[in-house]
Amino acid sequence: MARVVLVTGVSRDLGSRFARLLAADPAVDRVLGVDVVPPRHDLGGAEFVRVDLRSPVVSRVLAREEVDTVAHLNVISTPQHAGGRATMKEINVIGTMQLLAACQRLPSVRKVVVKSSTTVYGASPDDPAMFTEDMEPRSSPQSGFAKDAVEVEGYVRGFARRRPDVAVTTLRFANVIGSRVRTPMTRYFTMPVVPTVLGFDARLQFTHEDDLLEALRHATVSQAPGTFNIAGDGILMLSQAIRRMGRPAAPVPAFAVATFGQAFRAARLADFTPEQLSYLTYGRGVDTTRMREELGFKPTYTTAEAFETFASAHEPGLMSDERIRNAEDGIAAFLGVRDASEGVPQRHG
Repeated sequence: MARVVLVTGVSRDLGSRFARLLAADPAVDRVLGVDVVPPRHDLGGAEFVRVDLRSPVVSRVLAREEVDTVAHLNVISTPQHAGGRATMKEINVIGTMQLLAACQRLPSVRKVVVKSSTTVYGASPDDPAMFTEDMEPRSSPQSGFAKDAVEVEGYVRGFARRRPDVAVTTLRFANVIGSRVRTPMTRYFTMPVVPTVLGFDARLQFTHEDDLLEALRHATVSQAPGTFNIAGDGILMLSQAIRRMGRPAAPVPAFAVATFGQAFRAARLADFTPEQLSYLTYGRGVDTTRMREELGFKPTYTTAEAFETFASAHEPGLMSDERIRNAEDGIAAFLGVRDASEGVPQRHG
């Protein structure tokens, strides 16, 4: 049983929802939500404490409140939300280091749960069909959120070695999706015209937002140390996902993908980071056997069902024909095609 749980990253939607869910759980006595800015949403029965994880103040909060369980959700995936790449890395890596150092010094801490991502496996043409938790990436992430996630997990493993008395659980989530989630991936699928890499059809897996919250809750109130892949059953091909969104796809030659991603980032249309471009080229699959057999968690939604809830909330009818046509013309111009119909497929449905 968790008596006092500290939840990081509660200023964002999923963090505040998790703190609220945990506060309503009879297995938890008290929940403290911490972040550098106040939450935008109601925390329910949880209490808010303004704390910057990069500062030593977090150590005093842990000691004063006699925290025994820490749920670390404050690993940010988008530079725009963090105020730039440098700040994002500080929050992710330095913030995690400070938090774990504080936990290491405090005897009352008995459990640590960390929200990670399957991006730690990277994405390359040499990948296995399914990554298990013990596999190393064939091509290690060299930048961005994926690199931060790898470093964060490294510090978590070091902490687990130094404090073997603490139950440490790391949850590697596949891309989270749902009607309320806003991520680079959801922005990608809601573009008027969806660019793809010519000649490739990536394999995708998703975790529904409700399953993410429930997996975190389950790991927080149970005793299941270890590292676990979390994803809905099955896979969805990128082409299938785009068809379900009712959007037109615009295949872009592989040699132009990097430049195309830079153009979209500059225009703030989508956050095409190098690791996301690799993922949308090659895709990724993860094995979830350990999630079921050792963690004891079974997602409510399959990958296809999770994506369907997202697609249903973003009907293509919300877009004007003019907006679609403008996007088609912009992509065609980038590709050097005079008429959009020459280089951009007609929209589905």
